[in-house]
Amino acid sequence: MKFPKKVRICEVGPRDGFQSVVQWIETSDKIEVVKRLFEAGVDLMEVTSFVSPKAIPQMQDAAEVVQSLKGTPYIGKAFALVPNKKGADRAVENGINRLAVVISASEAHNMSNVRKTPAQSLKELSEIRKAYPQIHIKLSLATAFGCPFEGEVPMERVQEVVDGAVTLGIHDICLCDTIGVAVPTQVSRIVAELKLNHPQIDWSLHLHNTRGLAAANTVAALEEGIDRFETAAGGLGGCPFAPGASGNMATEDMVYLLDELGIVTGVNVNKVIAATEFMTSRTGCSGDSKINSVTIHKIFQGRGAV
Repeated sequence: MKFPKKVRICEVGPRDGFQSVVQWIETSDKIEVVKRLFEAGVDLMEVTSFVSPKAIPQMQDAAEVVQSLKGTPYIGKAFALVPNKKGADRAVENGINRLAVVISASEAHNMSNVRKTPAQSLKELSEIRKAYPQIHIKLSLATAFGCPFEGEVPMERVQEVVDGAVTLGIHDICLCDTIGVAVPTQVSRIVAELKLNHPQIDWSLHLHNTRGLAAANTVAALEEGIDRFETAAGGLGGCPFAPGASGNMATEDMVYLLDELGIVTGVNVNKVIAATEFMTSRTGCSGDSKINSVTIHKIFQGRGAV
């Protein structure tokens, strides 16, 4: 098997992980988790989301989280997820240089998520791109492998959103298995076709572990040359607008897998585990980290531990 020599990790726990937690997480604890995960060596991070507090109350302190990064090297590595132009305005006003815009390939999920059709969301993305030509924008393509409302999403629907984003000059696209229904053969087929049609795109994958296949899907994506993955410390996560969605592949599990395959990540698995333990002790969050479950109360000594 031919794998990339190096893989980039984008941590999404502080956004995707925290957004579904009902109990309020103190802003100071969110900031500490973000700091610890950056110090562990992740390349990028979705640190928060500028959404309506009525929709997701846990993200109402987005500005404070972002402002805590000002004056540090981490501000240039921080993404904020935004659902619309209003969210983009707030994110940029607070110092964000990287935006993540979510559009679903499924019309039903996109309507549930942002009350717009995918075509309307692409129009909104166009407005954001026009307003902020200097800002890095990532398209997070939700339900790329399946929808909780529509089931299988035709490849044509996925391609329509990708084509629309490419037309707007978007070169960073993350394919999201929003409810964890993907299987390795599907991942291989979809990734191969999209890469063939758009080789200029920096592709990444966001895999939920609902059915325990995130690791297998990761290997399938690696075989297709994918070298960036989005993960969440502790295996937290789940879309509030996607019934049945569970957590992401845990960052520590991803790093362990890649380390064992001899792939460089630059991430210290011990520090990720420590950050996860701090997070669970202070926030009460519980996730699905396989490595953490077998290393609880002791420091893991693996190939990538330094």
